[in-house]
Amino acid sequence: MNAVLYVVTVLIWGSTWLAIKGQLGDVHPTASIAYRFALAAVILLAWARLRGLPLRYPLRVHGQFVLMGALMFSTNFVCFYFAEQHLTTGLVSIIFAMSLLVNMVFARVFFRRTITAKMLVGGAVGLLGIVTVFWPEFQNFGLSSGSGQGVVLSVIGTLVFCLGNVVSGKTQAAGIPVVQGTGYAMAYGALLMAPFAAIFGGGALFQPTLKYTGSLLYLAVFGSVVGFGAYLTLLGKIGGERAAYAMVLFPIVALLLSTVFEKFTWTARDLAGVALILLGNLVMVVNPSLVRRVTGRPAPAQEPAAPAPADR
Repeated sequence: MNAVLYVVTVLIWGSTWLAIKGQLGDVHPTASIAYRFALAAVILLAWARLRGLPLRYPLRVHGQFVLMGALMFSTNFVCFYFAEQHLTTGLVSIIFAMSLLVNMVFARVFFRRTITAKMLVGGAVGLLGIVTVFWPEFQNFGLSSGSGQGVVLSVIGTLVFCLGNVVSGKTQAAGIPVVQGTGYAMAYGALLMAPFAAIFGGGALFQPTLKYTGSLLYLAVFGSVVGFGAYLTLLGKIGGERAAYAMVLFPIVALLLSTVFEKFTWTARDLAGVALILLGNLVMVVNPSLVRRVTGRPAPAQEPAAPAPADR
């Protein structure tokens, strides 16, 4: 069962980047984001109601939901949707993969959790990989260039998403269940996008094509509900450190899909950079006890356990 959940998480998270490409066109990205999370919120909150889960929370808690929605389910996706107008989906996904490092830094800043040597080494290797992949963009960096804008938007989107994880971690620490908290946050994210869609939309409010409608349904149902649910279930079964391997693997899926559907052309520099990024993330999440079992080395003296990392 764990293997199935893992495969579902990796495949869905790896494929949502390409599905976002299907949303780009006549409909303004803010409208597409509003549709996506409004539909996902309806599904999650309806599921909670059918299961008899509590749905009434004080205004203070709803304030946390609004902040979570602004960070995780609106602002960051605006950045990613616009970034994909300039970069291939695979390149955007590998920048987002570094959210694993950012989450660890934010966990230190906001939750006083320890940053270990392997996190620092893994983060440095991963950042070196990103510089390797985007070296031509860094050499000729400028916000006037499309690729430069895509890189900046992807980085901002990743940072905002990780700030949303901090808010999510605090709401869960306060005892707010994931299903209801996520449902409300998605609803508020959609509401926050609605006025921007009305002001900046200009073009069509909806595009009744198979490509647009199909990608919207995929992102709402699979990307926002099924994928997130599979990951959280996996998180509860095997723990955050092992579940985090999904962050290592889903860029591979995104890059393979980008190669097939966007004709992404690999160079030796790209291969080296992606390998460094995956290696860096792997170093950050590798389980030392697993390494000891493989190498046959004895376990060191026990130290007090550090708190678990914040949910992503």
